[in-house]
Amino acid sequence: MTIYDLKPKFQALLRPIVESLHTKGITPNQVTWAALILSILTGALVALTQGETWILLLIPFVMFIRMALNAIDGILAKEYDMMSDKGAMLNELGDVISDVALYLPLALISGLSPVLVVLFVVIGLFTEVAGILGAVIGGTRRYDGPMGKSDRAFVVGLLALLIGLGVMPGWWSDGLLLLSIILGIVTVWNRARKGLE
Repeated sequence: MTIYDLKPKFQALLRPIVESLHTKGITPNQVTWAALILSILTGALVALTQGETWILLLIPFVMFIRMALNAIDGILAKEYDMMSDKGAMLNELGDVISDVALYLPLALISGLSPVLVVLFVVIGLFTEVAGILGAVIGGTRRYDGPMGKSDRAFVVGLLALLIGLGVMPGWWSDGLLLLSIILGIVTVWNRARKGLE
């Protein structure tokens, strides 16, 4: 069970927005670029401010918008016959670049363990590679949990919110990151195993 399992209900809520964007001629790739640019700009602000309160409190909203944009580009592509190899490549690369750009700057926040933040990002990349390899070897793109893209976004949003509200990072943030890393390793294993099936 992961947050990704809620995707169908989330997509249903977004359909009116998707229909409006399609009517205006917006393409899936444009939506993907918007999510990528949003992530890079937010990550740059975290790095430049070293995690000032206002940007940390903004991160949960950014994560929600990014998840919405990621869902919207998929609906546009699949339901309006705009799927393409270029779009698939941009979607996968955009996700991992967004993760790195948005999550790595957290290592600059005072009190957060830089080592655990980097490991969190690296394991996240491994989970996405393991997911993609399922399709590469002739199966399907794997989204198995327990620590997928949406779950990592939730962890980062929670970290940013609590620190932004004045909770000093320490044992709890280290524990949350360590648990996420362990669950990420389990996710790599699950995706590799299911991909081979």
